[in-house]
Amino acid sequence: MVIKVFLASSSGSTAIKKKQQDVVGFLEALKVDYTELDIACNEDNRMWMRQNVPEEKKPANGIPLPPQIFNEDSYCGDYDTFFDAKEDNSVFAFLGLPPPPGSKEALQADKKLILQNGTHSEENADNSEVPVEEHNGHAHGEEEEQERAADEEEGEGVEADDDATQVETAGDEEEEEAVEETDEAQEEDEEQEEVDLQSEEEEELQQLEEEEEVEEEEEEEAE
Repeated sequence: MVIKVFLASSSGSTAIKKKQQDVVGFLEALKVDYTELDIACNEDNRMWMRQNVPEEKKPANGIPLPPQIFNEDSYCGDYDTFFDAKEDNSVFAFLGLPPPPGSKEALQADKKLILQNGTHSEENADNSEVPVEEHNGHAHGEEEEQERAADEEEGEGVEADDDATQVETAGDEEEEEAVEETDEAQEEDEEQEEVDLQSEEEEELQQLEEEEEVEEEEEEEAE
């Protein structure tokens, strides 16, 4: 299986260059074998990439921008989905490759299997150790009587604690509202940044296509 990374070597977009470097650098750090395919200098690469990116994964204008990642002919995703996989320590799953033994991704997969297969057995083991007296209710009844007596003696203290808890809860709610407002502002800024970046990339791609058309016309006139 060969990982294919479609790039634009002559792109004038700083954002696209940064994304391409990020993908390539991380693959090299993981020692993943991959092949770079340039869409700026090779029309066949560009057409193949556009035709094989699924329709539902293409942007609104229908033109996918580099970097785009494939495993042979199977589409893996673009930079955004690659970044999400990197944050989740699931890049090998994203690429359709088995994680190397001892890696974070392999350890996470092992933990998931242990949790899925071992949770119910652990609960059953805990229940089997409960004393017979507990099941019959004798010891449990004595503990409840002692707890009631203690609660009656400490009733006044509990009421004071409840008042303090209510004050603290009100303060926590105010802090949570402030945090939510800050998060909303950050989300709006990030959305606006994504819109600006998309516009910049579309303009760059359109300019690249126009330059190529001019070059083709000049070559035809020269002939």
